[in-house]
Amino acid sequence: MYAEAASTFQTVRDLLRFAVSRFSDAGLTYGHGTSNAYDEAAYLILSALKLPIDRLEPFLDAQLLPNEVQQVVSLIERRAEERVPVAYLTNEAWQGDFNFYVDERVIVPRSFIFELLGEQLEPWIEHPELVHRALDLCTGSGCLAIQLAHHYPDADIDAVDISLDALEVASINVQNYGLEDRIQLIHSDLVEGLEEPYDLIISNPPYVDAESVDALPQEYLHEPELALGSGEDGLDATHVILQNAARLLNPQGVLLVEIGHNRDVLEAAYPSLPFMWMETQSGDGFVFLLTREDLVAAGLGDPLNDADFGDLVIEDEDI
Repeated sequence: MYAEAASTFQTVRDLLRFAVSRFSDAGLTYGHGTSNAYDEAAYLILSALKLPIDRLEPFLDAQLLPNEVQQVVSLIERRAEERVPVAYLTNEAWQGDFNFYVDERVIVPRSFIFELLGEQLEPWIEHPELVHRALDLCTGSGCLAIQLAHHYPDADIDAVDISLDALEVASINVQNYGLEDRIQLIHSDLVEGLEEPYDLIISNPPYVDAESVDALPQEYLHEPELALGSGEDGLDATHVILQNAARLLNPQGVLLVEIGHNRDVLEAAYPSLPFMWMETQSGDGFVFLLTREDLVAAGLGDPLNDADFGDLVIEDEDI
């Protein structure tokens, strides 16, 4: 099929028709930036050909060079046969107006938190200049840290991950956005060694429960396992964050955490916490907000014993 397609297709329209049929026949699972075969095919083709991803119509009947056809058909076949997420095939992922380099060292960016930064947090952070220091826990590709820097231009940002592989990818994105002076990459297991008080902490930690990890479609198995599952109920990382956030927040500091479909389990575990569930495009039960005062009032304000974890800052030569 690959050889026949590569030798007969001539236009973007040819490739689009083929890709939609191929993806539908393969029964692919979506969720890494698109939700259906048509959108997936259009994005893959436009991105591979270095065309604007939001302007398909002007290019539908453009004549392609044979090597361009071969390149795109090869990617279509990999998506269908190997079920590789399209972002790994293009090495690109988008969140709003921001695009990021990605590969299989990091999960494909899809956190809802990016929708909530800036104006959406004004009831708790009245002015962006009030954020002097911010923390992005489980930064992965660095996508949320970079958006923090955009929304809070006076803030210095620590971006933490347990994976050195992920921090290598984050370093690429930080450099691409010219934010080396404002975003500090830190290799740490969640909050270990962190002492700096922050005005804002965000986190999209692993939160898939064990049962769901076992049932993940093949597309998701291409992503780092460390970035997906978090114990039996999916909340191991979130528990650590909640137990330590107060000691890391300044007075009136804000904590914003994504926890997927675990709202009921989380609320049952912390009945005294007044979780504020933030409205996102997919609903209002996936990201919670708490203030430092909320945490302290619920008895979660005691700091860990101060351990000397040394200098955890990652320099460019280390990654």
